[in-house]
Amino acid sequence: MGTRYRGTQRQLRALDAYIELKRAMSSTSGGLYTPLLIEERLTESQFGVLDALYHIGALSPGQLSAKLCRSSSNLTTVIANLERDGLVRRTRDPNDGRAHVVNLTARGRRLIQRLIPTHTERVARAMSALSPREQEELGRLCRKLGVAHSDRDGDARRG
Repeated sequence: MGTRYRGTQRQLRALDAYIELKRAMSSTSGGLYTPLLIEERLTESQFGVLDALYHIGALSPGQLSAKLCRSSSNLTTVIANLERDGLVRRTRDPNDGRAHVVNLTARGRRLIQRLIPTHTERVARAMSALSPREQEELGRLCRKLGVAHSDRDGDARRG
């Protein structure tokens, strides 16, 4: 079901596409992250932090915020909870004593190493509703949309 808004064809087409994108993301994310919450007591944001630190290495809270597309205030709470659970550690940035970086602890590294294969398989199963070509096209279209949005945001901040 599309939008009930009465607008121009351009607006209706954009709203319908946006609604479908949001619904697809919501239903897909639920299937991917609900098991992590139930089995490991990890939220989507917590998993994202652990995954980013595992693959990239130590990051500042600001870098994590940008990488995960989450607000800094949300990430502050997420990082604090992960630190409380012994999965990450905040330390002074060796290059800037005023700043902090977030690192995985040994416990956090073991947890994310154990979770990645299962999570990756869940993602592959969820995406198998699309053919390989459709998955590539979806990735291309999402990048195009994201870059266009980022460019507009950058222009708005400069203006």
